[in-house]
Amino acid sequence: MTHNEAPAYGLWGLAIVNAAVFILFAFSFFKPQTKRDWRSFSAFSAFLVALFAEMYGFPLTIYLFSGWLQSHYPDVNWFSHDAGHLLEMMFGWKVNPHAGPFHIASFVLIGGGFWRSQRAGNRFMPRSKSTSLRRTASMRACAILNMTGSFSLCSASCCNGRRC
Repeated sequence: MTHNEAPAYGLWGLAIVNAAVFILFAFSFFKPQTKRDWRSFSAFSAFLVALFAEMYGFPLTIYLFSGWLQSHYPDVNWFSHDAGHLLEMMFGWKVNPHAGPFHIASFVLIGGGFWRSQRAGNRFMPRSKSTSLRRTASMRACAILNMTGSFSLCSASCCNGRRC
């Protein structure tokens, strides 16, 4: 069985285990006590469940367009990992989608956004030794969040609650 033929979706057990591990890990640090804390923790938990359901269960985009995709592209195994890269499949590129132009463009955009946020300097936070350390840690966290596609969480932490 080649990489393109191996089923990459439908791994619901893995999705449940990963979501549970991450939620319990977050719960070990963030002990919700007020109603607002529980609401925030519930939103974070829902995000994790949706993330792992999309990664290991079945992508929502493929599910919604499955009828159209199967009728227009009958030779594609939509349960393979490479089929999850829709644009590469639709254009018929037979190369590794992780080295394709859409992935490279996303890397350039993410890197450019990180570079711009680093270059912004004091517009994010005022300069002092303690804020400089916090800013460095915040920017590292933003880089990690950007790699996972969670930029909306990043913008709130980088701007320290202020408008950027």
